[in-house]
Amino acid sequence: MKKKIHPKYEKMTVTCACGNVFEMSSTKKIDKVEICSECHPFYTGKQRNVSTQGRIEKFNQKYNLNAKK
Repeated sequence: MKKKIHPKYEKMTVTCACGNVFEMSSTKKIDKVEICSECHPFYTGKQRNVSTQGRIEKFNQKYNLNAKK
């Protein structure tokens, strides 16, 4: 391998939005993440409260359209 062309691979402490703090390695500087394995619905089996309003309703509300006729 060529020398001095590869980025440094360093350990860093990352904080999730749920409050979980963990250590990982990366070539990029990462301080915070939105979702981790502790709060991701795939791993926990729980649904996260996101937006209850759908895309169509948001569009209709934004442009003052009536979907029902």
